[in-house]
Formats: sequence, structure tokens, C-alpha cells
Amino acid sequence: MPLKKNDFYKAKLDEEEQNLLESVERGEWTPVDNPEEEALIAKQASTNYLRKEARVNIRLSRGDLTLLKQKAAYKGLPYQTLMSSVLHEYAAGHFKE
Repeated sequence: MPLKKNDFYKAKLDEEEQNLLESVERGEWTPVDNPEEEALIAKQASTNYLRKEARVNIRLSRGDLTLLKQKAAYKGLPYQTLMSSVLHEYAAGHFKE
């Protein structure tokens, strides 16, 4: 269930998010001179970063695939999206080895 506007501060924040929030609340951030241009640049960068250009074929055990599909269904995601997300998180170094 998505958070409502007034529920934002009830969200559980990690340490980095908490530091950013406190920085904003202390007034350490200033608006940019050209918000429309900055928004366009950010949108183009995110589009380029999230573009899926490569196709990969992978063999999995039937049992693993079944478990992945169950987890994806529980999260309300297509299983390919869940698999891509897990691989992205690993590649980005978000999993401890």
C-alpha cells in the first residue's frame, strides 16, 4: 500500500536517507536556477540508465524457477522483473558477499 503524503515521515529510513532528510530539514539545500532543465537532464539520465539493451538466456532448476515465480507473485511483479532486480542489486554491490 503506497504511503500517503502525511505518512512520509512514518516511513522507515536507512542511515543515508535519514542523513539526507535531516540535511533538508536544516535548510542546507538550495533550489537550482533552472529546475525544468535539471529535471529533463535527470529524466534522460534515468531513461538511459534503465534502458534494457541486452538479452540473456539462463538455465535454472525447475524448483528455483517455481520459487522465484512465487516470490514475484507475492510482490506483485513479473518474475523476469524480480530476477532482473536481484541481478541489478548484486551487480551494484548491494549484497554482502
